[in-house]
Parts: sequence; C-alpha cells; structure tokens
Amino acid sequence: MAAALATAVDNPARAPLTHDAIEAAARAACGRVAPLWPLATFVAVNPFFGFMDHSFAVTAAKLRRVTGAETLMGREFYVAKIAAGEIGRADLQAAIAAAPAEWRVPATADELMAAARQPAPAERPGAVVATIADTLDRLARGDRQVARTAFMVDEISKFCAAYFDEGQAAWTAPAKKLPLYQAWRAAARFDRNPETMGVKRFRASVAACPENPIDAIAYVVAAQGLPESALEDYLFRALFDIGGWAAYARRVGFVAGLYGQADDTLIQLLAVRLVWGYALYQERTDPAFRQAWAKEMAKAAAMPRGERVADDHDLTIRLVLHDAFERAFQRTMLDALKGAPVLPAPATKKPLQAAFCIDVRSEVYRRALEAVMPDVETIGFAGFFGFPIDYVPIGQSRGNAHCPVLLTPAFSITETIKGASEEHETEALGLRLLRRRAAKMWKAFKLSAVSSFTFVETNGLLFAPKLVSDSLGLTRPAPNPRYDGLDPEDREHLGPRIDPKIVGGKMTGFDPKQRVDMAEAVLRAMSLTKDFARIVLLAGHGSTTVNNPHAAGLDCGACGGHTGEANARVAAAILNDPAVRESLVKRGITISYETWFVPALHDTTTDEITLFDVNEVPGSHADDLRYLRAALGTASECARAERAGALGLEPNSDIHSAIHERSRDWSQVRPEWGLAGNAAFIAAPRSRTRGRDFGGRAFLHSYEWREDTGFKVLELIMTAPMVVASWINLQYLGSTTDNRAFGCGDKTLHNVCGQHGVLEGNAGDLRVGLPWQSLHDGRKLMHEPQRLNVVIEAPRAAVADVIAKHAMVRDLVQNGWLHLWLIDSLSGAVQRY
Repeated sequence: MAAALATAVDNPARAPLTHDAIEAAARAACGRVAPLWPLATFVAVNPFFGFMDHSFAVTAAKLRRVTGAETLMGREFYVAKIAAGEIGRADLQAAIAAAPAEWRVPATADELMAAARQPAPAERPGAVVATIADTLDRLARGDRQVARTAFMVDEISKFCAAYFDEGQAAWTAPAKKLPLYQAWRAAARFDRNPETMGVKRFRASVAACPENPIDAIAYVVAAQGLPESALEDYLFRALFDIGGWAAYARRVGFVAGLYGQADDTLIQLLAVRLVWGYALYQERTDPAFRQAWAKEMAKAAAMPRGERVADDHDLTIRLVLHDAFERAFQRTMLDALKGAPVLPAPATKKPLQAAFCIDVRSEVYRRALEAVMPDVETIGFAGFFGFPIDYVPIGQSRGNAHCPVLLTPAFSITETIKGASEEHETEALGLRLLRRRAAKMWKAFKLSAVSSFTFVETNGLLFAPKLVSDSLGLTRPAPNPRYDGLDPEDREHLGPRIDPKIVGGKMTGFDPKQRVDMAEAVLRAMSLTKDFARIVLLAGHGSTTVNNPHAAGLDCGACGGHTGEANARVAAAILNDPAVRESLVKRGITISYETWFVPALHDTTTDEITLFDVNEVPGSHADDLRYLRAALGTASECARAERAGALGLEPNSDIHSAIHERSRDWSQVRPEWGLAGNAAFIAAPRSRTRGRDFGGRAFLHSYEWREDTGFKVLELIMTAPMVVASWINLQYLGSTTDNRAFGCGDKTLHNVCGQHGVLEGNAGDLRVGLPWQSLHDGRKLMHEPQRLNVVIEAPRAAVADVIAKHAMVRDLVQNGWLHLWLIDSLSGAVQRY
C-alpha cells in the first residue's frame, strides 16, 4: 500500500519513490544521529558521530545548509585571536596554502584578515531544508498564531518523557510496553491538546496513517511530495527538530547493537515526527500554504546532490581561519615537544609507580606529584585499567558498564561488604532495602495528588534546618546513591568481590585463567612488565558535586560515566594475587614479592587522593604507605594551587577550603572545569613528556613501542583511548560552536526529565551536550574549540597498518576530524602524518 502511495501528490510528473528507497533514506537519516546516554551514565559523545564518513569541511557545510547548525566559531572570534597575536601571519599563510583551490579564498594573509573583518553575509547560499512546521511558522510570522515547530516539539517531548521515563515519574505511561510508534498512536487517539491549539484534524490525520512505522513514513513522504534528491536531508532535518529525543532513541539502538541485537526505536520516533508534520500539512489546504510548500520542495529538488563547500564563501573563509587558529596551537605545543630535552627516566628501582587515567585533569596532578617526588614514575592509562566490568552495587539486581561505551562488559562484578560474614551482609542488605522502600513511600506521599496541597503548608518550617545545612554545605541535598540506606561502618568496607560466584543465576567474578589473562593484558598495555616499584598506585578518578544533573559527566568517561574506583580495586586485587603472579612468570612478567598494588581514587574537584584496601597492605610497607600519603597530600596542594586561578580563587586565599566548599555547594554551577581546554592526545613514553607543562590540555597515554610485539597495544590505543578522546574533544567543540544545537544551554534553567536528561526550562526538546557554564566563565571561553592533535611515538608503517585496518580510525584521520602527528624516536622530530 505504501509503495503505491509513494507518488508525489503535488507534482504528478515526478517519478514515484519506491518503498525500499524511502526506507533506505529513513535508515540513513537515523544513522546520522549521535547517541545520548542518560544522566546516571552520562559520557562524552561525538555529536558528529553519524558524519564520520564525511570530511570535517563537508559536514560543516551540510549541517549549516540542512539544519542551520554551526561547527565553527563566528568571524569575530578569529579576528580577536589575530588582534591578540595568538594567530600569526605565518599561521594564516599556511592555512591559505592548505585550502583547496576551488574554495577561492584570499591569496595572502593581509587579504584574509581584511575578509575576516567584513560582516558575515545575512543570506546563506542554497536553502535550509524546510519542514512543514517551518513553512507554517514563516507564513505566520507577525501573527499571534502559536509557533508550530515549538508546539510540535513540546508535544512530542511530553510523550517521550513519559515513554522513556526511568523511574522519576510517579505515574507511568499506560502504553509503555508497546513499541514507541504504536504507543504514541494509542495515546494520540485520546489527545485533544493539538486540536485545542488549532490542529483541528489531528486525531483523524494520525488514524489515517499506517500502523507500521516504515509504511507511515512512506505514506507521509508520498502525501507531501518530497523529492528523492532531498529525502535523506529532509528526514534528518525532521529528526533534528527533536534532536535530543532522537539522540536518546539512537542510544537505545546503539547499545542493542553492541550486544548483537536489532532495534528500531529511532525509526519509530521518526515516524512519530513525520506523522505530526503530516497532521499540520493536512490542516492547511489554502493556496498560500500549498504554494509556499511547493516552492520549498522545488528548491529542495533543485539542490545539487553532494555537498559543495565552495558554494558557501562565508564558510570557506571561516574554515581557513579555523585552520590557522589550530596551527597556532600546534606551533606552540609541537615546538615544545621537539625543543625540550628528553628527561631520563627515574632510576630502575623506583620507590613508587603511579598509574593515572589519561584524562587531561590527571596531567596537572602527575606534574605535581613528580615535582614532589622526583624519583616517582607516573603512567598514563585508560581509567578503567583494562577491566571492562559490569559492576552491580550491593542491593541492586542490575549493574552498570564500567568501561568505554565502545566496549561491552566482559565480566560481572558484585559489590560486597569486605570482611563481613554472609549473615551480616544479608542483614545489611535487608536493612538497606527497607530504608529505600520507606524513602520511596515518603516521596510518593509528598508527590501524591492530595497530600501535595497541604504538605508544604503544614511541614514547610520543619525543613528549615535542612535547607540551612544544605546551603552551608554541611549536608547533601539528597543522599549519595552510593551509600544511601547503609550504616556508616558498612560504607567504609564496601568493595568488589572478584571470586567467582553465582548471583541471581549469573556467574560473577573471575576464574583463575581469566585473572592471569587479564593481568597480562593490562600490564603489557601499560608497558609495565619489569622493574616494578615497591608500591604501584592505580588511581582511577571521579568528581564530587551536589545538585548537579551532569555530575556523571565529570566522572571517568573511560568508566562509562562512573568513577574508576571499582576498576582500580579489581585490577589491584588481581595483580596482588600470588597465584596470578606465579602464572605471570611463565609469560615473561615477573612481579617482585616486594611489590604491592594500591588502588586509589583521584577526586578531580578537590584533587584529593583516597587510598583503598590499605588494611591489606603488608606491614613491611607501612613506611612506604606513610611516605606515599605525605607525598600525595603535598601534590594535592600543588594541583589545587595551579587550578585556583581558573576557578576564580585568589592566590593568597585558603584555596583548600574554598575548593572543598565548591564541591559541597548546591548552587555552584562550576564546581570544576572538567575537560575544558582539551586539545592533544600523546601516546609516548613518559620520558618524552616529563617536565613539560601542557596546562591540563593533553591526554597522556604511556606507550613504549619497542616493547609492543606485533603492535597490538598500538592498535588498542588507536581504536579505544584515542577514539574516546576524540569523542570528548568533538563534544566540547560542538557544545562551544553552537550550544543551541549541540549543547544543553543554561544550567540554571535545567529541569531533570525522566532521569535520562534535562530540559532547558519546563518544555522543549531534551538537551544534549554540555551546559554553557562548563565552557564559559561569564567573561571568556574556558574551552576554545579545536580538533584533537594526536601525537604518537611509533613507526609510521605500524600506524599506517592500524589506520588501514579500522574504518573508524581511518575516517577520523583521513576526513580531518583530528590531526595526527608522529614522533621520530631517534631524532625527536615531530611530523604530520
């Protein structure tokens, strides 16, 4: 039926579109959407994930034409950088020389600067792909008629909030178990709100559309006379209207794909969006609208296939300016790498080796620790320490993936009260569940339809002490979900259980062979296979904030938006296992009996380091442990002092207290700067970067290519940590260049929606990306957007082999989503790949 309907109604001469062609265009449009993870596991996602097969320049042109979104800063940003001397003439001239000839950019630096100072043209070449709602809004401009696009987005958003709700709503959606499109159709049968707002035949239009989502999409495409040449653009543009919810639906499918399952949630959401537009289309039969729509479709059909960057002169000017801006940074950073001498590694027998996450915030702390302990060896490694685990907190039946989102957990680990008997743990678990039920009942009472009217008036004053203590940072606005319902003495003994055990019908923990395999893989990946220190610190990282919906975004991205505590403790427990060490000897790795691995957590808000499982450290290491604590305390003070200026704290103030207060302040919108400023990823021996100040802008991954047999570690670095760093970098870039499209707006206006995201205000689309307060301090940008500079010390042939083998890496490199540089091990020269 849908195939027969796929004929352009308003233009009978146009060739009909087949059902297969429409479905292919719909799936291609869905593939352009980047996923969005819920708040509890919020991780950085490349907002241009679906455009990796396009170049950076082509994507910039396509998004600008189809959606109006920007991937570059305005001209005034680059003009200011030129005026400040941060972009030099040599940078401008080099960018001009690198620009494709067809862009027809100015030939000299002076001409480019003059062009940059000219105001950007008001009109863009070509046409932004228009939807039904857009056309109606344009016709109604100046009238009091409600904006159709905003109204449609609000209505779809309300439905999605109820459908995807993860436990926030007191009343669940009645059709939640149905597929999304079917659930929406069922709800639309009774929804009179659109008709009240002027969409008179809304329910009839929805009922007229097919029940199958693909058939419904084909039906609407035919009815609206969409041209084939612009079909994918139109469908993507329709999804962009509800980009937040589209991203959330894309995440559902993305996760299903990791487990080899199929999911069409996003296709169903696309059907909802198109049928909504069709209802608006059906409402207007007047000549003014039909003529306007026919004109839009004619313009869309006339657009050439493929993206011509050169047609947008304003964009080409800014692309060259942006290239010059990035070259200015590359000039300073790469000169520092080439110019500074390579410091010798610390003595073979080291008192301490400390492994930190490659996160840019760790770079600051590693420098501080090396200044305090010159003979320490610091190591950079992914914060999940090579253990992709599903961690199940005590009292929960399901866990969370503590590993990068590109991976699937290979092991399930349950939390336990270490040292407690099984009876005590069962009693503590029962008490926790009882307290949680009581808290849930209390919340339900406060939010119920009857008690909510009288609750505030009768009990409001009783909450005054709590409001005061929360405001002073003495208590938390809400219990820490990690510890809620547990007694204080039990909280101090929580930890992972690594022994194999069947829990809930599922095997958890590691068997003996798995322990040895994982230990070997992790040590080789860290290039840590000999000369072990007496203490090896494994420091994951997390962040401390309150009243912050995006708190997980400040935790470890390598741990799936969780802290790295569980991974560090699992890794340390396995590496301290005598049986594992005995088996490692047979595999060429000998860990001295004097060596002890100590797990820890680096709080990136306060720069405090917490050590775990110290009661298991042998008594022979008591002095080492005291020395370590003292050194970490001094290093923390140094790191806080370095970060104080960016946080607006005076150098002579009590920085320690001020930073801790920020972590407890429920009104603080900038408890820390997260990964703002990130610009480089360096995979090389620490001796190559030690003693150099990267200002908290570089991901530092330790890598010794001479110890990498078969370059398996290099392949792992380029396909996992490098890709994750690129995702982080591009999320910051998109959130900065166009926060409306790729960020989540003003933090002070956020309302948590269904526990999966935030709305900016009380309506509108689900917001993606980063809040503006995480990028700007109120006076200036704290993150200046540029593509990631990846610097690797490894043979060119080995790097080329990895690029040729992996399409994802190849797209990042060859399509200009990052800059790749190689260090020559003999000369130290750094060259562009």
